[in-house]
Amino acid sequence: MHIRRSAEEIAANRRRYEEHQRKGLEFAPKALPAPSPLPAPVIDEATVIHAETIPGGWYWSTALKRGESIRIEQGGPASTVALVAWNAADTSERLNLADTVKVQWTTALGKGRVIFSDMGRVMFSIVEDSSGAHDCLMGGSTAASNAAKYPDVKTRNTRDNLVLVAGKLGLERRDIPGALNLFAPVGVDDEGGFQWHSQLTNNDDYVELRAEMDLIVGFSNCPHPLDPDPVYMPKTVKVTRVRSASPAADDLSRTATAEAVRGFENNALMLASGVRDND
Repeated sequence: MHIRRSAEEIAANRRRYEEHQRKGLEFAPKALPAPSPLPAPVIDEATVIHAETIPGGWYWSTALKRGESIRIEQGGPASTVALVAWNAADTSERLNLADTVKVQWTTALGKGRVIFSDMGRVMFSIVEDSSGAHDCLMGGSTAASNAAKYPDVKTRNTRDNLVLVAGKLGLERRDIPGALNLFAPVGVDDEGGFQWHSQLTNNDDYVELRAEMDLIVGFSNCPHPLDPDPVYMPKTVKVTRVRSASPAADDLSRTATAEAVRGFENNALMLASGVRDND
């Protein structure tokens, strides 16, 4: 049933939203830092737990302990990698991009932001990011979108890759959350359409995510649906799992917004309730 709303009701809802947004943003006096410097610094080999190269068109998944980090490094121009995640202790809790955007009042995810689960807890802190050009709105490629874009070419796509990831983890299609597309410079124009802004990427970008709970993380390395390259030729991407230092009490990701503070409080309650990290 479609409910038609009057112009007055729409305007009133908009005013309430903008007032709520203003109050939410008042809490955050800290400016987020500039993008992380390039080239990416060399990782101390003593901290490396595992390094994986994901070929173009393929997928991979890994466990990630609370307090560990992963660095995802772009393999070349227009390399996009889709990421999904689940709570390792309870896979019904999964990454939620809608809440991540809504409670932080922005689609611009970069250093200092956090990524939420669908239970109001923080899954990741973004601790380094040379790009800031990540797509949390569109989702990944499908067989249909690839067929339309690359006719008469056999390709792999993000949707099918994530179905394979889920199946190997004992999960089903319905367990797959919306994917975060890293290194995907997607913007929204005045008419609400999606646009690709190639100038926002550096072709050798990287992002580092710190796990704030025990996680299972899945990746798909396929071109974004808006990638302007007419040739299907995805580059390799590198994912490195590392031990990271414990965050300070004034860690930016933990203190930049009221929503992040509440998210970490929810994490603490989860641990205090007896949901302990896996051995």
